[in-house]
Amino acid sequence: MSQPRPPNGPSGAGTNPSVVLPKETSSSHNTTLRYPSNGKTIYHRHLSRSKTAELSQASFAYLFSEMVTYAQRRVTGIQDLEKRLNTQGHPLGLKLLDLLLIREPPRSQSRPLNIITLLHFIKINLWQHLFGRQADRLEKSSDPNALDEYMIIDNEPLVNAYVSVPKEMSQLNCAAFVAGIIEGVCDGAVFPAKVTAHSVGSKEEGEMWPGRTVFLVKFQDEVLEREALIGKG
Repeated sequence: MSQPRPPNGPSGAGTNPSVVLPKETSSSHNTTLRYPSNGKTIYHRHLSRSKTAELSQASFAYLFSEMVTYAQRRVTGIQDLEKRLNTQGHPLGLKLLDLLLIREPPRSQSRPLNIITLLHFIKINLWQHLFGRQADRLEKSSDPNALDEYMIIDNEPLVNAYVSVPKEMSQLNCAAFVAGIIEGVCDGAVFPAKVTAHSVGSKEEGEMWPGRTVFLVKFQDEVLEREALIGKG
């Protein structure tokens, strides 16, 4: 006489005991984020709370050098590396524009309405926020065929101070990251532009400012057309 077969367990093996699985937690609790005990996050802070806060240069140097190393491992050449650094800086510029304007006094809390106002905002407000000082100079191209080009000059870019560039990459300028920030500010202010960083300096100036960098700001044609219409008005 055959004996009855035991019921199959969850694994399908007739002789294994059934396994009781724990109930799945709800998706709202399935997260890796950690919140403070008081329930407040960075989004609860007032925007002006960290207005005077500063980051040590040692911390910045470490974070930025690691960021450059991370980008270098994923590119094949100097141009690709500078392009990647530019791309990383662009979203910061978009956010910094709104943050700096919100922190301005109510009377001067308005977006730049022309090219010169925007460039002075970058030279003064943006540089002061990022580096604790203004950029050294602001110039317009004297070339009649390049009326859409402006230059912001920094004699000692902080981003280049702590990055050791090998000889085979001597043409690399890590200030492309700052160029991306400038480009983000221009795009956020609806002055679309292409910004690139260039190492310059004559023989005389090179001894005094070996890391001197020019940020070349080239605005799109639509910006110049709008500027001309405003000038006529």
